[in-house]
Amino acid sequence: MQKIMIAKAKELLQSGAVDRVLGWKTGEFAYDITPAVFETIEELEQSFVYDDFCGANLSKYLIKASRLDGKTLVFLKPCDTYSFNQLIKEHRILRDNVYVVGVPCEGKTDGETLKQHGIKGILGIGSQGDDFIIDTLYGEKTVKRADVLPERCQNCKSKQHVVYDELLGEDGQVLDSHRFDMVEKIEAMTPDERFDFWRGELSRCIRCNACRNVCPACSCEKCVFDNDASGIAQKAAADSFEENMFHIIRAFHVAGRCTDCGECSRVCPQNIPLHLLNRKFIKDINELYGDFQAGADTESRAPLTNYQESDVEPSIVYHKGGNR
Repeated sequence: MQKIMIAKAKELLQSGAVDRVLGWKTGEFAYDITPAVFETIEELEQSFVYDDFCGANLSKYLIKASRLDGKTLVFLKPCDTYSFNQLIKEHRILRDNVYVVGVPCEGKTDGETLKQHGIKGILGIGSQGDDFIIDTLYGEKTVKRADVLPERCQNCKSKQHVVYDELLGEDGQVLDSHRFDMVEKIEAMTPDERFDFWRGELSRCIRCNACRNVCPACSCEKCVFDNDASGIAQKAAADSFEENMFHIIRAFHVAGRCTDCGECSRVCPQNIPLHLLNRKFIKDINELYGDFQAGADTESRAPLTNYQESDVEPSIVYHKGGNR
């Protein structure tokens, strides 16, 4: 697929249909794949990659790229297209300045996930059937793909692109995933158990802001957490209250807009399952207002911004697992 993608990018660049390409390149390590902009054929041939480590969602980078002169070609995986559509809906991306090429995805792994499975000294990774073939400093290792995929890929919601100008390969389908299973387990806990669970997770937060910076739904020009008058701007949390509130406030800010791309958890250096906070909101919205998938289209209004007479009344107490 990488060769096909490079050929397509070269074709569109040479014809003048696009002025730049948004894709991925290798960073310091083989598993350190990072978003990158390519403006020449030479750059594409030398640095462009598409492999099992290309998990980064490129949609957010189009907020600025779509405002450059000319048109930007972007390669989007199925889950990325939901974020793209949501940003279109919020008028954050100029659609006419972007050429979207949809590419297939069978799940992307990352260095941290592999390390958690005892695989170290990673030099490169390939795939064969249902297996990853990993070249390491200590020899070649073979692992089942399903065993070393991050949670967001194990419970992928869709293999179907919801938007594209051109599609490489065959499109997939919306999946019947189990992405809310862990949310249900947490809902079934007692209040004290839930509090202890999240304190245990959020207490590891170092306020690096990686989750906020990578999140497609966090696209404000200036975040509230950058406001010097807030008292919590760009600093490590002083106590457990600040640790809790940073993530709870961020989850509220993206409620109804989060597409569940899982980027927040992917980039967290402390491996905090931040996506579970967002999934709780998504699950509640589905149950209270009817099934809704952010980014599925560019026209519909989110339930939280669209009043209907059938909406749940504020006086209704919402029970889960016997707990309020």
